[in-house]
Amino acid sequence: MAQKRALPFILPARLDERARLKQLRRYKIKPSNIAKIYEADGWILYIPTKKSFFKLPKEMIPGRELEHRIKRIHDYIEEYRSLIDLERRAEMDAQRNEIRTLSGREREVYGRAILGLKGRGEGMKFDLFIVRFSRDKVIDTEIGSGDIVLISRGEPLKSDLTATVMSVAKNYIEAAFSQKPPAWVRSEGIRVDLYVNDITFKRMESNLEKMRHIKAPYSDVRDIVLGLKSASKSATTEIEAFNGDLNETQLEAVSSALGGSETVLIHGPPGTGKTTTVTEVIVQAVKRGQRVLASADSNVAVDNMLRKLSKVEGLNLVRIGHPARVGEGLERYALFTLMENDPANAEIRELVEEVREHIEARNVHSKPTPARLRGMSRERIRTLAASGRSYRGVDTATIRSMARWIAEDEKVQRLFERIRALEEATVRRIVTRADVVLSTNGMVGSEALEGIYFDLAVIDEASQQMEPSTLLPMLRAPRAVLAGDHRQLPPTVLSGLDILRDSLFERLMQAGGIVSTMLGVQYRMNGTIMDFPNTLMYDGLLEADPSVAGRILKLERVPSDPFQRSLIEPEKAVTFIDTPSVDADERLRPRSTSYENEFEAGLVTSAVKSLVECGVKEGDIGIITPYLSQVKLIREMLEREDLQCEVRSVDGFQGREKEVVIISFVRSNLAREIGFVKDSRRLNVAMTRAKSKLIMIGNRTTLEPNTPFDRLFEWLEKEVGASLLKAPAS
Repeated sequence: MAQKRALPFILPARLDERARLKQLRRYKIKPSNIAKIYEADGWILYIPTKKSFFKLPKEMIPGRELEHRIKRIHDYIEEYRSLIDLERRAEMDAQRNEIRTLSGREREVYGRAILGLKGRGEGMKFDLFIVRFSRDKVIDTEIGSGDIVLISRGEPLKSDLTATVMSVAKNYIEAAFSQKPPAWVRSEGIRVDLYVNDITFKRMESNLEKMRHIKAPYSDVRDIVLGLKSASKSATTEIEAFNGDLNETQLEAVSSALGGSETVLIHGPPGTGKTTTVTEVIVQAVKRGQRVLASADSNVAVDNMLRKLSKVEGLNLVRIGHPARVGEGLERYALFTLMENDPANAEIRELVEEVREHIEARNVHSKPTPARLRGMSRERIRTLAASGRSYRGVDTATIRSMARWIAEDEKVQRLFERIRALEEATVRRIVTRADVVLSTNGMVGSEALEGIYFDLAVIDEASQQMEPSTLLPMLRAPRAVLAGDHRQLPPTVLSGLDILRDSLFERLMQAGGIVSTMLGVQYRMNGTIMDFPNTLMYDGLLEADPSVAGRILKLERVPSDPFQRSLIEPEKAVTFIDTPSVDADERLRPRSTSYENEFEAGLVTSAVKSLVECGVKEGDIGIITPYLSQVKLIREMLEREDLQCEVRSVDGFQGREKEVVIISFVRSNLAREIGFVKDSRRLNVAMTRAKSKLIMIGNRTTLEPNTPFDRLFEWLEKEVGASLLKAPAS
């Protein structure tokens, strides 16, 4: 026995509470002797109070390394559980507060509500009830496929009816309901509001708890994330590429990803073919007999991977997720579709029909309601019915009728259990036979993938995800490949917690010691458009592929107005319009913290008109601005001119591209304050959406004193492929 010392001690976590208390009593340890308890990696670690002394056997005293390990895992889990809860509350509060404080019309202009709709039933699809909400007025909204929406008769705070958006078109939005919606959804005056999806937060919390005692080899990834283990180096792997168009850095990234390291990073700057590279990693892994989980935070990114993989012959692909969130044309890969086509579904349909028959038979009898039961159990009802006796005022006929109801109900419940068992077995068979399972991070935590593990997890958009979200797929395989670009926008966080804005991808990149490859050739932008972001964010390491380096805007004619002609001149791939300080002041809308600039919005509108008149398609023009009030104002101005161009915030345009991009910076004030507009990552994302022509509009006097705009104007003055114009007076 060791001498009396108040040392931390451990007990196996497999012991139940009674067994642990018995052990503590054995060594005369009281609850008051314990200052703190940690639990992780199969152990419970007890930290005694400073004044506690008791004798313990040596095997109960952990070494320093084990003690540190248990504390690190436990503290990480508890910290992120708390952070996730704060973020969930912040998201829900933000939605409720906005619904409460803004009028429906204001919320619609911001793109988070659609008013004046009329519902019409569109039948059923994948056991979901589909309703089309339409109106004559064009729908211009931030709400998109896969979003959770709140359906109301104009007062959303009084409704709890939610649905999932299936599609959004010019004059209608289709939504899917898991249960038959009330009749009023098919009336006029329906309002649809963007809402919060609480399920993903719950799955992140559940996954954190699972990582507490996760076993090898899956614990290796966890330990690397927590700094408890160093990642092994990747061996050089020879590959015969499926895609023969991959460049040198893409092939290097694929080789590294297959080289055996537990964690590999692929850094993909704008336009460098990150998803193409990720697709090759997946194909190569499958060729080597590995089962792959491919995920991302958004449905759009998952569908992008699925589209590329669907072109590869011989791959067994399964897309997990709500049918409404699966991209158009990809439904055949959806788990719901595969289940419908599975041979077992015939038996399930027969059982469902039996359930209907027994429910009909059950409903002709008296249901054992509390008023009829009078304290009787089901067994008591059966006994009384068999003996033909009444009970406490309940006559014999009613008791016999309740007994028949119970008999039919028990048949229904047994059938339901059989259906559930068949469905679970079918899902498991389909998923475990797949070469590649594709899912959003949130759906990795769904019942469909419960207890299912893979050889490799490939995670796209990793730099745009909160760390607990990335861990959902990452902990399902002994090896993980994360693809992203930490030089673009970080995760969207409403709680203001900086720790959640730091993605795991960025944290691992900065920590070092992880195998990483930067993709070095971009296939999107004209070389001039690429040049400044390349210098600002990528140390000049990016190259424009020859196929795009000299890309210029194609016009059918040129404007007669000299200013407009200079503005859209194809040979100048980048144009900055400097607005006059007096006429172009920013302003705040009433009850808003979002800025707008009417002068700049007018310039945007006139630029769009000129481009369209010269033959540029409206769908090839994208308008980006940092502030939602400016998004609203520009949309209103374009609508008055009958122009249909995509107008979004910087966040809304990440991952997108357009032939022509117009940026309105909005800020114009004597104090030269520009708020979050000075964020280099926002500027990087905004500038790198353009393929052939980039037009920027802003007040140089306000912007230039702020980094990185000082560097931008220095570059504009020197670059021969760019032009600086003075805006004409209003």
